[in-house]
This record gives sequence, structure tokens and C-alpha cells, in this order.
Amino acid sequence: MDDGDVLGRVKALVDEEHKLRGHHEPDHTRLAQVEAELDQCWDLLRQRRAREEFGQNPDEAGVRSPQEVQHYQQ
Repeated sequence: MDDGDVLGRVKALVDEEHKLRGHHEPDHTRLAQVEAELDQCWDLLRQRRAREEFGQNPDEAGVRSPQEVQHYQQ
């Protein structure tokens, strides 16, 4: 998965998040899942960019658990 793939997934998740939040009674379980996956995607993108900046292979970055990346500051 390259940066473009990660950003594409972020866009899809943000679109879904907006739709869920737009409902009168949003599916809170799904909303929490989307938020957790967004945290994971942003973390993966940061890892990839940091590895590339320091001359390492960005493809060696890996998805961390939702608990590990939850509530990161954007």
C-alpha cells in the first residue's frame, strides 16, 4: 500500500464519517470503527513519510492496533 492508497482510504472513511454524522440517529458502533480506522490510516501515513524522510523503506511501515493509535492529536 502506497501513500496514494492510504489517502484514498482516508477519503473514503471521511466521506462515510460525514454520512454517519449526518443521520438523525447515527450508527455509533460503526462511527467508532470508522474513527479508529482513520486513526490507523493517519498513523500509517505518518510512519511512511518519516521512514522516507530518513532514507528508510516506507513499505516497511505497518498498521498499528487501534488501541495504540487511538486519540492521536491531528
